[in-house]
Amino acid sequence: MRSICFYFQVHQPFRLRTYRFFDIGADHNYYDEYQNRHIIRRVAKKCYLPTNQVLLDLIKEYGTAFKVSFSISGVALEQFKMYIPEVIDSFKRLADTGCVEFLAETYSHSLSALKSKDEFNRQVQKQKQMITDLFGQHPTTFRNTELIYSDKIGEMVAEMGFKTMLTEGAKHVLGWKSPNYMYCNNINPKLKLLLKNFQLSDDIAFRFSQQSWPEWPLTTEKFVGWLNQIEPNQETVNLFMDYETFGEHQWAETGIFNFMKALPGQVFANSNFTFNTPSELAKNLQPVSAINVPYPCSWADEERDLTAWLGNDLQDEAFDALYAIEEKLKGCTDENLLRDWLYLQTSDHFYYMCTKWFSDGDVHKYFNPYGTPYEAFINYMNVLSDFLIRVENCCKSPQTPLENEIAEQKPTIKKPVVKKKVAKKTTPKKEPASKKKAVPVTKSGKK
Repeated sequence: MRSICFYFQVHQPFRLRTYRFFDIGADHNYYDEYQNRHIIRRVAKKCYLPTNQVLLDLIKEYGTAFKVSFSISGVALEQFKMYIPEVIDSFKRLADTGCVEFLAETYSHSLSALKSKDEFNRQVQKQKQMITDLFGQHPTTFRNTELIYSDKIGEMVAEMGFKTMLTEGAKHVLGWKSPNYMYCNNINPKLKLLLKNFQLSDDIAFRFSQQSWPEWPLTTEKFVGWLNQIEPNQETVNLFMDYETFGEHQWAETGIFNFMKALPGQVFANSNFTFNTPSELAKNLQPVSAINVPYPCSWADEERDLTAWLGNDLQDEAFDALYAIEEKLKGCTDENLLRDWLYLQTSDHFYYMCTKWFSDGDVHKYFNPYGTPYEAFINYMNVLSDFLIRVENCCKSPQTPLENEIAEQKPTIKKPVVKKKVAKKTTPKKEPASKKKAVPVTKSGKK
């Protein structure tokens, strides 16, 4: 039997409000609460809640034969708690079925794996703990922000104890190889890798409602026919996509929900595929080979590299300025500062600064609150300037007891007092008694 592995990314950032130069040092409220509440509630009602219900109904219909997996960023979970807690409840109902796997990722959906191993580890552990607290699962599969992966990143993930990691089946990485096998990390072969089949994934995520696409409209019969054309020895087809595909990127009117409702039945009736989670595939499949990824790849844009977030001068300057603050925050206990440190690392802030205006330009405008990349950069740097002032004021290292003792015992050097010279009065010197002229004395005692 061959497998279909469905994985969905769930993430929404804390968007920044318009923060002007004159706010620096005067106002520490960085976030557009109205937009954050409005967007998370809108997407929840159009996507998260109805799609969760579709998946729950499919699991009730097919039992353990139908399975999916999610990674949910910590900042998205925070917003669910704040603005629409019923989304958390709907994910809990999915977790209770035993047919849904929750993956680990960075808490703030950050690019920390590219800059700081310590921060990367800290965020992963924080997100893992949140998944455990909410859904009762201990993630063993890792998915980095935007499927960003390299040999070194995979090595760090293996050191954290993960057994499996998801990434992009990019052409420049695989060459002639197929993404439909299990692979492993080039440095630590114990870490297994599942690679996205971007052709079939993007047929659903991007091309489903594109009427200029030669294959439009996409039906379940046509999709399963494509699955059956895959060579029989290829083991798994990994369909990885944004969860917002359902109802948000592809509106309900396109028929995307009907497609998802009908797909499992069509798969079971007309193919030899099953549905499995990443951890199940890790147990059942062995790697066919290691893949060599010396430079980071991702699932974004045609290039499948980092240029969606890093590469132009705006992005690089903002990214370097942000992580230059990390050392100053070590040992900081101010909860507000640590919260803002997490939120400012969210990759979306750098995504908004992207200056690519070619085939992928429209993708970068979606959910983008800025008119231009330059506005995004200026706004972010204004916020970062105020944040740095707060860090400097709050995280100054106090003197140690030894330093205090040395300061107390240090001798004080007083300013010398210059006295004016006063002319002394000249008085006749008295001659010593030995030098006085002797006066003869008579016997009577008279001189």
